[in-house]
Amino acid sequence: MSRTIVITGASDGIGAAAARIQAGFGDELVLVGRSPEKTKAIAAELGADYFLADFTDLSQVKTLALALEQKYPRIDVLANNAGGVMGPHEVTVDGHEKTFQVNHLAPFLLTTALMDTLVASQARIINTSSAAHRLMAKFNIDDLDAEKRYSANAAYGNAKLANILFTKELQRRYGSLGINAAAFHPGIVGSNFASEAAGFIKFAYGLMSQSFMISPVQGADTLIWLANSEPGVDWTAGEYYSKRKVTRVTKAAADPTLAVQLWDRSAAMIAAFETNDAV
Repeated sequence: MSRTIVITGASDGIGAAAARIQAGFGDELVLVGRSPEKTKAIAAELGADYFLADFTDLSQVKTLALALEQKYPRIDVLANNAGGVMGPHEVTVDGHEKTFQVNHLAPFLLTTALMDTLVASQARIINTSSAAHRLMAKFNIDDLDAEKRYSANAAYGNAKLANILFTKELQRRYGSLGINAAAFHPGIVGSNFASEAAGFIKFAYGLMSQSFMISPVQGADTLIWLANSEPGVDWTAGEYYSKRKVTRVTKAAADPTLAVQLWDRSAAMIAAFETNDAV
């Protein structure tokens, strides 16, 4: 039976590579991107449906969720792949630090807004994280928007750590209802995901030869494996993967209390947004 696969961040990099590979499985692809030109081009190439949404604007994410819910009564895989490294401290129209919102809060909103559909579909939810959670994070649950202290490196590491905490708490809350969630590290991919970066990350990417990076196709491998192999048989839900293997996370990323706190604070942020949006 053909499945419905939703991939965010599908206009470039590993999202686009994953879409191209997944198209070969005969599933119905739904691509989500920020760039109208790139997203439309890849959708046309693959004969896929597509939606546009800028994750720096939660109202666009909410509109996306409603559109997906209305058009697709079944979603078998939700790949929360959109994200990136940002530059200087920037606050979105919703009042949140940009890195945190794009990489965590927007996917949190999209996933929870679609939860009835995802549960009914016994869906897989795949979150693109990164080894940056180990190398760069300085996670402070009381400063999620980096108002007290900000660096582009730490903000990205914190967001990628949040992806893992979200995955683990998602599985704890909804695993018994048939949800299978996983996070993964794609590797150091030669793409433009750091195009908005500044400081060390931009410097490091500038120095690195493309020969030291893996291709977007290689970076998408674990995502494709998680989407097409069997949870409970080939992989364990709630875990963090690299190169198709469970990989150790930091103490903070494995902290169940911190996962609950992040979920609750993220939900409160979304509730505040929805209250303001309704006014």
